[in-house]
Amino acid sequence: MATDRNGLQTRIERMCMERGLKMTGQRRVIARVLSEAHDHPDVEELYRRASALDGRISVATVYRTVRLLEENGILERRDFGGGRARYETTEEGDHYHLIDVESGQVVEFTHAAHAELLRQITASLGFELVSHRLELFARRLPDVAQENTDHTVQTEQKGGSRP
Repeated sequence: MATDRNGLQTRIERMCMERGLKMTGQRRVIARVLSEAHDHPDVEELYRRASALDGRISVATVYRTVRLLEENGILERRDFGGGRARYETTEEGDHYHLIDVESGQVVEFTHAAHAELLRQITASLGFELVSHRLELFARRLPDVAQENTDHTVQTEQKGGSRP
């Protein structure tokens, strides 16, 4: 059974096993890379990271594995611009993406007031909010330091990456 650095099975591997997917050694490596990702990597970046851990992994294997994980609801494809699909683990709960149009950096954050407003709007229209997605494309203000979006602020910002 594949484990993370703390000796625990990775979340992605658990999701694969729950869905009855065969976990080959190469899939385990790819699952580990995805579980440890602190960004939204594209397939080429996943390949670079996975092949550094196991030189036998081909880019075709990464593409097939990503497609399999996406088809089984384990990964979600995101289009943040730039002409390449990027991936993140399917998560429960709402979170949003702010994409820096100049650097491509993706900042994940939550905003309870925004989520509540959306629930109120849908209820006023006679619906129950099931899910929603928000992607903001922005340019960093010249007088705002980079470190303001590089750390986690629990009340409003989830951070630039997933744990």
